[in-house]
Amino acid sequence: MKRLKYYLLQMDNSTTAYHSIYEGPVAFGDGCLDSDSVYWDGDVSYEFTMTHKQALDKPTVTVRIPASRLSADTPGTAGTAAADFLLRAFLPYADELNAELYNRRRTERENGAYLLPHPGNEVLVRNAAFFAVCPQKYYENGAANLIRPLPAGENRPPRLCFCLRMQVQLPLRRLRKAMQMLCRDLPGAVNRYIDQCDTGALREALRLAETQKKIREWLKTSDCCAFIANGSLLPRAKGKEGPMPGAVPFRSTPEDEREVCGVRGMAVRRGVTIIAGGGYSGKSTLLDAIAAGIHDHIAGDGRELVLTDESAVTIAAEDGRSVRNLDISPFVRWLPGGDVRDFSTDHASGSTSQAANVVEAVSHGASLLLIDEDRSATNFMIRDPLMKALVEKEPLTPFTDRVRELYEDLTVSTILVIGGSGEYLTPADRVYRMEDFVLRDVTAQAKSIARPADAPPPHALRRIHRMLLADRFSAYPEGSGSEKLTVSELGFICVGDERVDVRGLHDVVNERQLTALGFLLRHLMTYNADRRVDLAQRVDELYREIEENGLDTVYSSHFTTCGRFLDLPRKAELLALAARLRLVRFAEEP
Repeated sequence: MKRLKYYLLQMDNSTTAYHSIYEGPVAFGDGCLDSDSVYWDGDVSYEFTMTHKQALDKPTVTVRIPASRLSADTPGTAGTAAADFLLRAFLPYADELNAELYNRRRTERENGAYLLPHPGNEVLVRNAAFFAVCPQKYYENGAANLIRPLPAGENRPPRLCFCLRMQVQLPLRRLRKAMQMLCRDLPGAVNRYIDQCDTGALREALRLAETQKKIREWLKTSDCCAFIANGSLLPRAKGKEGPMPGAVPFRSTPEDEREVCGVRGMAVRRGVTIIAGGGYSGKSTLLDAIAAGIHDHIAGDGRELVLTDESAVTIAAEDGRSVRNLDISPFVRWLPGGDVRDFSTDHASGSTSQAANVVEAVSHGASLLLIDEDRSATNFMIRDPLMKALVEKEPLTPFTDRVRELYEDLTVSTILVIGGSGEYLTPADRVYRMEDFVLRDVTAQAKSIARPADAPPPHALRRIHRMLLADRFSAYPEGSGSEKLTVSELGFICVGDERVDVRGLHDVVNERQLTALGFLLRHLMTYNADRRVDLAQRVDELYREIEENGLDTVYSSHFTTCGRFLDLPRKAELLALAARLRLVRFAEEP
């Protein structure tokens, strides 16, 4: 940190720019000049980059710690679960630093602060914590900013590092305090963190991750779409991440209990599954836990061994969403003045939006749909015999008439929470009843009271492959030479001339995923030169690039209102976001 301290000492106390720490000008003994914004404290490096042009006093600092010093350099340890654990483990050290800086009479900008994301209980790919192969220090420090390169023959191969990214708000017009924060306090906290790293707890987190991985691999080859371990605590504490105090531990029904990878629990079989029950019985809580199971969770969440088919999509009505050039004819036979085989609207109704959500999810690769009656359009979900007899001219084909077709023709399973209609007892493979958070298999009873099945409509469901026509697929507003991207905490992404409401993407778990969706979409728009875009293929290519080069592949400091920290969403959410654009068109591939 010697060179960093030298730059700070040259600055005026009132500075808010800190240009030299970003530029890192260095001089060699032969008079040559270069720049290097990576600073070293022993074998730990600190890279300073500009967060954006309006926050020069809030640098982004990437701390690179040799993985061997954290016992995270053995095969299988340097992955998402280890990075997640190590990020969480550093947070108390950052909190301690911030407590020393805090003065309630001053703003954060006056006090200074160390800013890191505080993750929820999901284990996600993040740009704030990851592993990368990084170069070692190549020089010795001389006086001032003079450096002496080490002899060329010395063996200094790149090595695996844990990379921890944060922002540091430097205190306004308090240069000596800024110097203390960067050159003494932060390195001191990092060194304590390294020395006190709980390798036993890290191994426990990795063992849990390995169990989760094995259960997910089992799901892919079994006849099941979800697994819920006995003893899981599904109800959530109000306003908190963890389980509700006193929650009833989950217990599998005897008929469905299996042992998977040493864990006993309920294996939810593929097909059509109904979860029925009265109000406040826990049926929606169970479905929410299954939906949360698309992501791994940390120990203590209560749902860490609830694992779900990773392609699962939560389906609900979404009044007002945009739909473009989509065949919704399996669910809507006709509309006044509209073409249901090439349906477009800026403001879909509850039923047409839910129809579009089903068709798109299936076409994007979902093999499990999760539906709660309370979040659905009634006329999309059911049409009982009395209404069929009374209203003969009905354009809608209810989901009850297609749910078996989805499974039998396309192998797409459905789990439905039902509280007010018995229509789904007939097409169901299994029916469960939830009472006081206790689940029972009541399939035999349900089948004994279910009415006979109606003659099904002709099969019409299929997976659709659409090409995006890129006339208005741009991050540049029309007539502007500058890109636009803003992400609202309220659930809107504005990119180019588009303003997309993404509140209907129920599987987005936090604001950092929402911000990442904005950057991912902007990247697809900006780096596209095709007239017809195979969006699914482009998304696959982008995610492979992220896997190779990291999530910061899509980040740009140009957008000053967007958050710096990103959590990677699934491909399904990105494809669903693109499907809600209002200014583009799609063309179905034959």
